[in-house]
Amino acid sequence: MNFLPVTVIIPTFNRRIMLKRAVDSVFRQSWPCAELVVVDDGSVDGTSEMLAGLSAKEPRLRLLSTAHQGPSTARNAGIAAATEKYIAFLDSDDHWQKRKLEKQYAALSASDFLISHTRERWLRRGEHLNQKKIHIPRHGDIFAHCLQVCAVGMSTLMVRRDLFNQIGLFDESLRCCEDYDMWLRIALHHQFLLVDEVLTVKEGGREDQVSFEYRVGMDALRIKSLRKLLAGTMAPPRRRLALAELIRKITIYAGGCCKHGREEEGAALFVECAGLKAELVALSYNCRKGE
Repeated sequence: MNFLPVTVIIPTFNRRIMLKRAVDSVFRQSWPCAELVVVDDGSVDGTSEMLAGLSAKEPRLRLLSTAHQGPSTARNAGIAAATEKYIAFLDSDDHWQKRKLEKQYAALSASDFLISHTRERWLRRGEHLNQKKIHIPRHGDIFAHCLQVCAVGMSTLMVRRDLFNQIGLFDESLRCCEDYDMWLRIALHHQFLLVDEVLTVKEGGREDQVSFEYRVGMDALRIKSLRKLLAGTMAPPRRRLALAELIRKITIYAGGCCKHGREEEGAALFVECAGLKAELVALSYNCRKGE
């Protein structure tokens, strides 16, 4: 049998039952991948025993274990262990349609793109959830979209492995919003190929998800990511977009600080915001002058 030159990476933590469905969706693909790397991020629910049983039957399944440090560390461990030219990611609570890898690999390998994503179906506690317009995935230059929201579904992703040599790995200081941070860093320099089909099923609405755990602090983490991005160099048009979005996010977050009794933090953020606005005005003026 011919295998796709694709390493699939699944990070997991205490999701033994849902993980089995994710793994099954990988191994029932119409065109199978060369290897599946499952990174167990310190589970204590019998995940390792279940995976050991599966790997005894499926030689393409490789197991890695890490101390519980979050999805960034687990994904980075998977990337380091990957042996194939292409990498696809799948979260342990999501799953794929049967022809996901076949269709996405055919599109990406025939193109000059380095990264691809697909449409996805959203489920919340098993019920279909319509996506808002702002969350609908886009093709090409998606930098402006990535500034606004986490514009790429992790479980929809396929990437040429060499891209990580250019961009770097997931930021392990971010226990959440590490995907938002990564998409910004990639979209700053590269366009995204959208395979315009629903090939991924995303499950949500559960308290065991990282996005639920950090639901209150996500804005602060995205602000941190934007600050980090702006600390580097970028073309003036992109810098203007990033500054404007950082100002918007800080304004909203600072208002929330003041509303919830953190006036000192809110005041400091408004001061920062004033400086960012001055930079944006100066940058816009210089762009109009053609500098």
